Amino acid sequence: MSHATPQPDSSRSRPSAPAESSVRASDAEREAVVERLRIASVEGRLTFAELTERTAAAYTAVTRGELERVVSDLPGVGAPGAEPAPRLTTRQFSAVMGDCRERIVGRIEDELHLQSVMGDVELDLRDAQVPRGEVAIVATAVMGDIKIVVPDGVEVRMTGYAVLGDRSVKVRRPQPGHAVPVVTINARSILGDITVVDEEHRAPARRALAAWWRERRSRS
Repeated sequence: MSHATPQPDSSRSRPSAPAESSVRASDAEREAVVERLRIASVEGRLTFAELTERTAAAYTAVTRGELERVVSDLPGVGAPGAEPAPRLTTRQFSAVMGDCRERIVGRIEDELHLQSVMGDVELDLRDAQVPRGEVAIVATAVMGDIKIVVPDGVEVRMTGYAVLGDRSVKVRRPQPGHAVPVVTINARSILGDITVVDEEHRAPARRALAAWWRERRSRS
């Protein structure tokens, strides 16, 4: 009498499919999320700093779950109710033998002009809304200083000249090949300084002190 040969249980030997959130993301999926972030910025849902931060997070995401978290609080593309911030009407910021400090919260659509003559100008772009993902600035410093504060991870492109002055960019450089937000600056300095900094370089001593204080309190 013959007996059937036992067959292995295929349900046990077959490896289970990975959860959707743990599947590794592709370059095309990352680019799709970056485009969704850009649209959210156009709709007025993200500030310049948020757009830059989330764009960097999208490019460094490894799994689909990590990508989904980048946009988890955003509605679908074309959702109603999106209202951009009011358009920035002031495009020129000047200091003549004085100080001018501005933190932009409006929507930037036009070229900005900064001028310092024996004075100081500081312009903070982190809370602005930048629908096109790019800010263009013309900065002129004559025996004065201009500081432009940008979000961490933004790309800065500076042109121009310095005569007995200085032009400097102190920002963390983004990864090459990534479509990150951009700040372009035509910087012209005569006996003055024009500096572009991000959060990492804006006040390193103050941040180091704050970090030390937080660590000390956590140990107490």
